[in-house]
Amino acid sequence: MKVVQVGIGGMGNAWLRAVQASPEVEYSGFVEVNQTIAQQQAEKYGLDPARIFPSLAEALNAVPVDGIINVTPPQFHREVSILALEASVPVLSEKPLADTLGAAQDIVDAANRTGVLHMVTQNYRYSIPALTLKRTLETADLGRIGAVTVEFFRGPHFGGFREEMPYPLIIDMSIHHFDMMRYFLALDPIWIYGRSWNPPWSWYNGDASASVLLRFEGDVTVSYNGSWCSQGMDTPWNGQWRFECERGVIALRDDQVTVYRTGEAPEPVEPVATERVAQSYLLHEFYEAVTMGKPPATTCQDNIKSLAIVFNTVQSFETGAPVAVAAVAA
Repeated sequence: MKVVQVGIGGMGNAWLRAVQASPEVEYSGFVEVNQTIAQQQAEKYGLDPARIFPSLAEALNAVPVDGIINVTPPQFHREVSILALEASVPVLSEKPLADTLGAAQDIVDAANRTGVLHMVTQNYRYSIPALTLKRTLETADLGRIGAVTVEFFRGPHFGGFREEMPYPLIIDMSIHHFDMMRYFLALDPIWIYGRSWNPPWSWYNGDASASVLLRFEGDVTVSYNGSWCSQGMDTPWNGQWRFECERGVIALRDDQVTVYRTGEAPEPVEPVATERVAQSYLLHEFYEAVTMGKPPATTCQDNIKSLAIVFNTVQSFETGAPVAVAAVAA
C-alpha cells in the first residue's frame, strides 16, 4: 500500500518512523511546504527529495497513492482531508479531526458524500496501559460504574502553534482523554460544565489549565482536572484514572492497572500482550481498512463525537454555564 504523508516535520517524525518500519505500507511521496524541513528530513530519513512536493495536489498528480497521512497543523486539516477525499483517496489524519467543529463537520460530510474512508489517529486508545484498562473494565465484574476521576498534569514546551491556541490543553491534548472516556465507558456525554484559567507562570497565550465535569449516559459522572503548564509531579501522558464501581474500584496509576475489590487486597493486572501499539497499531488498522474493507474504530464519523466534547467544553468556559451536548451529524 502506497501513501503520501502531508507534513513531515514535528509530529511527522513519529509517522516517518512508523511507515518505514511497516511491512505493509510504503511511501510514494511526501508534501512539505517548508523547504528547510524538507531538506533536513530527507537527510535524516533517507527520503528522495524528488518525491517531496510543495502541495498535495502536485503529489496526487505525480505519484501513485492508496492513502494519505495528514500531519498538518489542525487549521489545515479540513483543506487537506477534503482535497484527498474528493480525489477518492482515503485519509489517516492526526488528531484533532479539525480546528473547529464546523470544519470537522465539513470533513464528515465530504467522507459521507464521497464514500471514502477518513480515519483519525487517536493513538492513546492503543497504548498497552489503555488496552489493559479497557479489557479490565470489560472483565473485572465489579458491577456498574458510577463515577470516574481523571487527572493529567504536565508542562511541555512545544513552541509553535500550540502555544498560540486559546485553550491549548483542551483543544490539543484533552481530546485524547475525552476520546478515551468514550472508549472506556462505551458511552457519550449528555452535558458538560467547566472552568479554565492560565497560571501566571504559563508560557502559553491561552488557558493551559482546566477543571471539567461531564455527565455521561447511564448516569455516570466524570471529573477531569488538568494542566499543561504544571511545574512538577507529572502524571503519565495517559493520565491517572479511577473508576468507582458497584463492588470496588479499577484504577490506572502510573500506567499500572489495579483492581480493588471491596474488602479484598489490591490486584495488579498483568498488561495485555499486543503486537502493535500507538501509530503502528493505527497504521495497520488503516491498511486493513483500505485493502480489506475492515471498518476501523476511529472514523471521522465517530471521532467528531469526541471532538464535540472539546468544543462544548470551550463553550462552557466562555459562557460560565453547563452545556447540553448537541447531537452531531455523523
